[in-house]
Amino acid sequence: MFQISNDKQRVLDETGHMLIMGGPGSGKTTIALLKAKSIVESGILQNEQSVLFLSFARSTIARVEQHSHTVIEKGIRKRIEITTYHSFIWSILRSHGYLLNTAQTGMLLPHEASVALSKCKTAQERESEKQRLFGEEGKLHFDLFAQKCYEVLSQSSRLLQIISAAYPYIILDEFQDTNSDEWNLISMLGKHSTLIALADPEQRIYDFRGADPARVKQYIDYLSPKEFDFGSENNRSNGTDIVEFGNDLLAERNLDKKYTDVTVYTYDVLRGNAQHLKIKWFLLNRIKALSKEYQKDWSIAILVPSNALMITISDMLAKSQELADGKVAPSIEHDVAIEVAGPTLAATFIAHLLELGSQKKCCFSDVTVSLCEHILGRRGDKTPSQSDSTLATALRDYIDKQNYYKPIRGSARQSIINECVKISDAANALILSGNVAQDWISVRSLLSEITIPSITQVYADSFFVKLLHKGSLLNSSLGQIWRQHGNYLGATNAVREALAQEYFASSLKVWRGVNVMTIHKSKGKEFDEVLVFEGAFQGQRFVYSDTDLNKARLQLRVAATRARKKVYFVTPSNDPCPLLHINR
Repeated sequence: MFQISNDKQRVLDETGHMLIMGGPGSGKTTIALLKAKSIVESGILQNEQSVLFLSFARSTIARVEQHSHTVIEKGIRKRIEITTYHSFIWSILRSHGYLLNTAQTGMLLPHEASVALSKCKTAQERESEKQRLFGEEGKLHFDLFAQKCYEVLSQSSRLLQIISAAYPYIILDEFQDTNSDEWNLISMLGKHSTLIALADPEQRIYDFRGADPARVKQYIDYLSPKEFDFGSENNRSNGTDIVEFGNDLLAERNLDKKYTDVTVYTYDVLRGNAQHLKIKWFLLNRIKALSKEYQKDWSIAILVPSNALMITISDMLAKSQELADGKVAPSIEHDVAIEVAGPTLAATFIAHLLELGSQKKCCFSDVTVSLCEHILGRRGDKTPSQSDSTLATALRDYIDKQNYYKPIRGSARQSIINECVKISDAANALILSGNVAQDWISVRSLLSEITIPSITQVYADSFFVKLLHKGSLLNSSLGQIWRQHGNYLGATNAVREALAQEYFASSLKVWRGVNVMTIHKSKGKEFDEVLVFEGAFQGQRFVYSDTDLNKARLQLRVAATRARKKVYFVTPSNDPCPLLHINR
């Protein structure tokens, strides 16, 4: 039961700009929703006006939306709009981007941006190319959303007034994560709208995208808000010492203490990934215990530092392993919060084969170009490695020159070209039925026997694309395309459009059962138990040098406070994480 303390009651009673501070589970979101409810109930909103609730992560928006159903009546919820910063900004730029240039404004999704920026060698070159892509082609990089929205509103005071008239009250969740462009936009909105910022500076783990420790002070200095601090009040994991551990971790007090609900284990580093089996056995025991206690309504998350380790753990859980003593570690059903760029490009690759193959028009050059896009873009907004960039450039140059009577330079590259020829021929030879799921699997299977790493990666990424569920938008649109044409003409664009919507759609997923994700992906989510695992090798650790300590503390605190009941840290015994007290 949510308790409304005197400070929380003051939030409901006061007017004007506000700053609500507090740690994980302190009730910031709940009191903000109740504040929105009180604003609607007061009758001060005019017709067509709403309270706007903004947050960064789609998963957070989904959780807030679900939580609103428990604290706000249906009629009042209609006057509260809950969405992401990006979605809100895009609604403005999509209609008013013409104020900045003549080209029609379109999104440049992260994987597309990675391809477009792949030849940029410095940060300055990348920034210049982002600006050029928007100015000349209307392609808007996500990094420029807030900046360009600020420019639009700077040029049109009337538009700013219209937006503030539509949203006279704006709640800003995760305010500590705003970068300078977002702050400029927010401060402009604050000229006419009342702002309510929710912040926990100790959950600031997005410094890499411009989050600044000084942001909260900027807000205070600019708007002179009424300030509320719920401190370490704990509604999420009440009755545990999880939040106490998180606060002690930041203050460097945890090394000399033991905790009831936070445990640190070590493991011996073995050859290959053999040590990961210990995670599986531990997980099987926890599943048994949780299932006994909560029946089906339980959740546990394995949180790791990197995407590569996440995939390794997921692969291990998905397979059964026979041990030397004859025991079998069974596969464990689980969900993975995968980065979307690789699967998105894999889906586009398969859709392209589906489209051209169904018309018997697939050519190896089409396959090679699609492969290059996957090579360059699968890391999302991260710069591709030098080897990937070199490979993709060589393949594209070969295709662009069209001197196919000459082999490409390099046997490895020629092997890729040879396989692309085989794939295109096989795609043209397929007999498709119009059953979208079966046809999709048939095309995907063309990649299954290939051992070349770049193509194997497409095949691996394709299994993270959950596109073919009955009633899904994509399944429906591809089925309609087949009925209209008798082939899959337009399938590539249909896939791109369907997947583009995922960047703005709130995820309605309920995180039950076993889940694997990075710490960054876990932000805004909650689980009964959390297992925080770090590997033994480069790219798998929390701390690499003394300069990483503060950043690692923030990340580990976020990881621990995702749990409602228990937290388990697992670190290698030969080089344990220096931030954790080891339970002997």
